[in-house]
Amino acid sequence: MTTETLTNDARKESADLDAINTAATDSQLNAFAIDRLSQAFETSAKRWELIVYPTLFAFIILAAYGFYLIFSLAKDMHYLTVSVDTNMTHMSNNMQAMSENVTLMSRHVQVMSVSVDSMSRNVNTLEPMLISIQNMDRSMQSMTLATTSMRNDLAIMNQNISRPMNFVNKVMPW
Repeated sequence: MTTETLTNDARKESADLDAINTAATDSQLNAFAIDRLSQAFETSAKRWELIVYPTLFAFIILAAYGFYLIFSLAKDMHYLTVSVDTNMTHMSNNMQAMSENVTLMSRHVQVMSVSVDSMSRNVNTLEPMLISIQNMDRSMQSMTLATTSMRNDLAIMNQNISRPMNFVNKVMPW
């Protein structure tokens, strides 16, 4: 409030007190009290108008924004449900194909199991071949030993022949 309104209010109050002091009647006092009550109410109403109207305006803006958010959420949920429904249809088709592939794989594993069983039976028939291979291994060892002995004999013979031949090579012109 400004100082001018304060001085006006103070003047009114002093004028009101003067009127009271000048021997006013009861009806004048009642009228004066009602007038004063109406002035206080008007002042209070102006204060409330300064608070309530902007608040009401802000509430209306927030309510409109809330409605927009709810509307957007509902629209997004609609798109989400359509997308999920489409994806679930594709996934259902893929799961069915996958189930068929797993069934086919199971059949192939059964065939492989039968083949492995027959292989284990065939391995039992290979035991005589294993004995023959062991005999061949022993024979190879004997041959290796004989070859080593021949190598040693040739080395000794080379030493025995190379010394006299070395002398002959010095004498020969070619």
